[in-house]
Order: sequence, then C-alpha cells, then structure tokens
Amino acid sequence: MNLIQEHNELKLKGSDELEKIIDRAIKKVKGHKENDLCKFLPGEGGGYMHHFTLRKMKFTEPTNLSTMLQKFIINVDHPGIISPKPRAPRGSRKKRDVVSFSRIDIERVLELARQVGDKDLLAKFSPKKSLPSLKRDLIRTIRENRVLPELWEAYVEAIYNIAQQNS
Repeated sequence: MNLIQEHNELKLKGSDELEKIIDRAIKKVKGHKENDLCKFLPGEGGGYMHHFTLRKMKFTEPTNLSTMLQKFIINVDHPGIISPKPRAPRGSRKKRDVVSFSRIDIERVLELARQVGDKDLLAKFSPKKSLPSLKRDLIRTIRENRVLPELWEAYVEAIYNIAQQNS
C-alpha cells in the first residue's frame, strides 16, 4: 500500500469517527440535522457558530470540530444554547455627517445670499423654474416696481438653455 492510500484510509476512518460524534451530538441536543448543533458551539466573533462554518470545519478541521463537539455537547450533562452574536440596532449605521435642511432653512440661506450678493450660492440653492413661471415672476416683480437681478439671470439662463437644445 502506498502513502496516498494510507492517508485516504486514515481520512475515511477519521470521517467515520466524526460522523459518529456528530450523530451522538445531534441525539444529545434532540436535533434533526447538523445545523441544529450550531447553537451549542461558540463562534469566533462571539455568539454561536454559523452553519457555514460548521460545514467548513467538518472538511478542513475535523479534529478541531470533534473536540469542540465533545467539549461543548457530549461531555456536558446539559448542553447550553449560546445566545446569538449581538447586532447593532437598526439605523445605527447611518452617516452622521449629513445635514438635512428644511425648506425654511433653505429660504433663510437664500435670503442671506441675496443680501450679500452671492450669485453662485443663489444658483445652487434656487430651484430650477420653468420658463413660464419665470415670466410670471418677472411680470409680477415689474408690476410691484421691484428689481430682482437673480430672477432676470434665471430667465436669461432658461432662454439660453432652450436655444442650446433647439440648435
């Protein structure tokens, strides 16, 4: 018999022993399948072991799995269910650096920008109006004998954009 065959036979014997240990552990916890064992085995990051980790350990680290099964289930009188890993509460992962403005806040910023004469800030915060609404606002301000340069600039920009789209 060569070395590979001996290794495979030892592996088969080890897997048979592991299967027997798994069956004993399932019976002890009164479960029906392997995944029922997960709640009795501790995981690395706290809480109980994930079923994918159990499946992986079965093939990659069978000796470690068998010792864990014996330590936490078989050699214990009453195996205890491990509580799940604590999770962060819902909504706790929201970004805290985002500032939300109400409509009143934006109007106050726009009014301050008008007083200072900051046209760039006015352009960023002002909603884009349609051409007919800009015409109505211009006519209304003319009738009130008021001059709003930003309104005129918005009208000129809207006309320019329409001309660009048509060409």
